[in-house]
Amino acid sequence: GTEGVPGLGLALIHDGRVAYRKAYGMRDVSAGLPLTPATVMYSASLTKATFAYLVMQLVDEGRLGLDRPIANYLTKPLPAYRRYADLRGDERWRRLTMRMLLSHTTGFANFRWIEPDKRLRFHRDPGTRYGYSGEGLLLAQFVLEEGLGLDIGAEMQRRIFTPLGMARSSMVWRDDFAENLAQDYTEDGSPYRHRRWDEAGPAGSLDTTLEDWSEFLAALRQG
Repeated sequence: GTEGVPGLGLALIHDGRVAYRKAYGMRDVSAGLPLTPATVMYSASLTKATFAYLVMQLVDEGRLGLDRPIANYLTKPLPAYRRYADLRGDERWRRLTMRMLLSHTTGFANFRWIEPDKRLRFHRDPGTRYGYSGEGLLLAQFVLEEGLGLDIGAEMQRRIFTPLGMARSSMVWRDDFAENLAQDYTEDGSPYRHRRWDEAGPAGSLDTTLEDWSEFLAALRQG
């Protein structure tokens, strides 16, 4: 089309079932390879929605409270951890809850590395306004791993990918994905190397397929 999109995966969910699923176009233009429902694609921020489903399972189990301060789950004040030392002297971190982390109302920038000085800071009081932030999801991961002792990649596999039959989905790179992998392209159509994540990141490390993620959405719709 006019936007130069080489491939598209489309699924329609009706009454909790996949009613239509088809892939169009190419997964690799130069090689002439077609996109299929089983083609692994980088899922970017679809990762956030998938991770949120894991968090809500923990809420259902009573292990997390959406509106309980995250400070309640940590053994030390947040700025005492090296990764969050930038927040030292700003007590607003104590107001943060898991709901704020998931709903992009932390007050953080998207990522600290886009700040002029590369430091994490509040741009507004937590919970007051929406502002898209991957930092919030990374902090949610930190709370689950540091506070609850969970391995996010393993929990996603155990709680979501395996029970839903999502055989070609993972929070980290798997070598078997290479056999049917969508080539990534920039906005001007230039190809670039697919990032092969070696650590799970809830802000955007998921690789999945049209087939797998549509089954996830159907399961979500079914409750």
